Amino acid sequence: LLVSELQNQDPLNATSTTDLVNQLTSYANFTSQQSINSSLTSLSSSCSSLVTLNSVNYIGHTVEAKTDTSTLSNGSATFGYSLSSAASDVSITVKDSSGNTVYTGTGTGNAGSNSFTWDGKNSSGTQLTDGGQYTISVTATDSAGNSVLNYTTVTGTVTGIDTSTSTPSLTVNGVSVSAANIIGVTS
Repeated sequence: LLVSELQNQDPLNATSTTDLVNQLTSYANFTSQQSINSSLTSLSSSCSSLVTLNSVNYIGHTVEAKTDTSTLSNGSATFGYSLSSAASDVSITVKDSSGNTVYTGTGTGNAGSNSFTWDGKNSSGTQLTDGGQYTISVTATDSAGNSVLNYTTVTGTVTGIDTSTSTPSLTVNGVSVSAANIIGVTS
């Protein structure tokens, strides 16, 4: 680019040394940016591989993860939820994968961690078949009517890893959970 400019410039209107230095600097910066971009791409790929390798360590361990979906297994599903302070009213709704409400009830309102085990029966008392995915929705309010719900959780054994996306996810109770949502691990 520089040689071509020097060969084709107008001798009566030559490029000033300041402009020439600015152009050289811009060209050098462009080359550096290309090199940095290539290095960042390589670093990103390495980090992704490292995250995948670290995720393998979860297989076979029991984890608690921030999520609201679980698979009905052996006729029940256990969920957890965290409250920032005591709740005077806790209502729980369980929906199937189609979004149909299959259960409504109440839960404990203790500050901190609470658990809820659903017996797998719908509102009419019919036992639903194992294998279906169900989502819990918790509404928890204090005596003033303010929400005190932090998050919902599911506990289960990690049985696999899905690396089909840029962020690997773990398979917990048949549900895909981001490794970033893991809040506890036990052997």
